[in-house]
Amino acid sequence: MDFLKIRNVEKRFVNHLALDDVSMTVPQNSIYGLLGPNGAGKTTLIRIINRITAPDKGHVYLKDRKIQMQDVFRIGYLPEERGLYKKMKVGEQALYLAQLKGMHRKEAVQKLKYWFEKFEIQGWWDKKVEELSKGMQQKIQFVTTVIHNPELLIFDEPFSGFDPINANLLKNEVLRLKEQGSTIIFSTHNMGSVEELCDHITLINKSRNILEGPIDEIRSRYKSNTYEIEYKGDGHKLESTLSDKYEVSGWRNSNGNKAVRIKLLQHTSENELLSLILPHVEVIGFRELIPSMNDVFIKVVNEVSHEGTPHS
Repeated sequence: MDFLKIRNVEKRFVNHLALDDVSMTVPQNSIYGLLGPNGAGKTTLIRIINRITAPDKGHVYLKDRKIQMQDVFRIGYLPEERGLYKKMKVGEQALYLAQLKGMHRKEAVQKLKYWFEKFEIQGWWDKKVEELSKGMQQKIQFVTTVIHNPELLIFDEPFSGFDPINANLLKNEVLRLKEQGSTIIFSTHNMGSVEELCDHITLINKSRNILEGPIDEIRSRYKSNTYEIEYKGDGHKLESTLSDKYEVSGWRNSNGNKAVRIKLLQHTSENELLSLILPHVEVIGFRELIPSMNDVFIKVVNEVSHEGTPHS
């Protein structure tokens, strides 16, 4: 089931077209990556979903109906630009923000205590925000984002400024929130986190949606039919055997063995390749090289920059 639909959204600021006919579909109970270079239009789209600003054209649908102002209580938003009141005490501020999301004080206190214990930050309740490090402040904002159990969570660069241990803590919480039924939009430049967490992605560049789909399908779409073979034996003999029929590159040592990268040409198969090399070397490993999301991101953005449209 589709939880959120963006249809033909356009947004212009003075002489700048921030979003140009952008559409995307976020499945329910998924982690959806919203990707793109700086200035691509991601934050503008997030602000439109949050009803902070309105599109000039197009519509946003939440569960098959146009999103309305009261729907903001069903959304939790952690912006990239963090903002807490520096002079307020942590507990007071967290309680204030929870009540702004429609929670009663008693319920808010109970849930905040749960989260503070979970993150082992009980001792911060009476500290002023300005006494906390940036990472500590981000923990507080994460808590206030999820405290009201929103159906839709939007995280904009949630791991920036975190050390690896705390970043991993938040990743586990994001996955747990998905398991509990939340739908999550996740905006980041960290492609490793995208591969680790996301089910689907949309890539926006220069105000337009240029790539959308399930992450595994997209990575497979951009594979180059290249394989890495780890072997023992005479590399020179292997090279002479392959050079007439295959594009060979990347000779190297791997874990004490030798390895080579081979690109299959049209009308050739993995079995044909293995049949050709097995008489000459002992094959230790054989794997297809699937591009990372970082590789795909760079390739697609460069294609659009140079040619105007990406290749499928």
